[in-house]
Amino acid sequence: MALLALSFTACESDDPVIENDGEVITDVILNFQELDATGNLVGAVTTFSASDPQGIEVGATPTIDDVTLTKGKTYQLNIEVRNSIENEDITEEILEEADEHQFFFLGTAFVGSPVLTYQYDDLSGELIGVQGIVTVAASPGFNTANMRIVLRHDLDKNFPGATNPSFENFVQAGGESDLDITFPLILN
Repeated sequence: MALLALSFTACESDDPVIENDGEVITDVILNFQELDATGNLVGAVTTFSASDPQGIEVGATPTIDDVTLTKGKTYQLNIEVRNSIENEDITEEILEEADEHQFFFLGTAFVGSPVLTYQYDDLSGELIGVQGIVTVAASPGFNTANMRIVLRHDLDKNFPGATNPSFENFVQAGGESDLDITFPLILN
């Protein structure tokens, strides 16, 4: 009996279970569609993606497409975020928890001497970044750059600077990153 009682207590753990609220994201899909001078969508949607079957933040080597855009053009960008392991559309959750999520657009494409500018254009009116307007410089000083896309969760959206989609000090607004990925950018 004493041995049986000892075995039951040995299986119990006093260590608390650490809960990870971060999302497992296996796929990020960037959908670009050109806007004409009056803001109407024209042409076909061009899609670029990044994926890792284990999760982009935990996998060894995600597959990342080169994003190819045209100088002087303006595009509507829609971002889809998925977890193919659980067959979940994380984009829906991001939209449902709009007050807790926000994308930031960084890298050499958006900061320093930017070749791209980003403007939030989410249908809800909340600054999220699931939908936005990307404008490509007409005469950039270079044809390649890096598009770093960061998704923050539980940040203070009222923090000074957090309304800027290219806020380099986004960590100061608190929260944690659910996604931090860099796409190579090529301009034609």
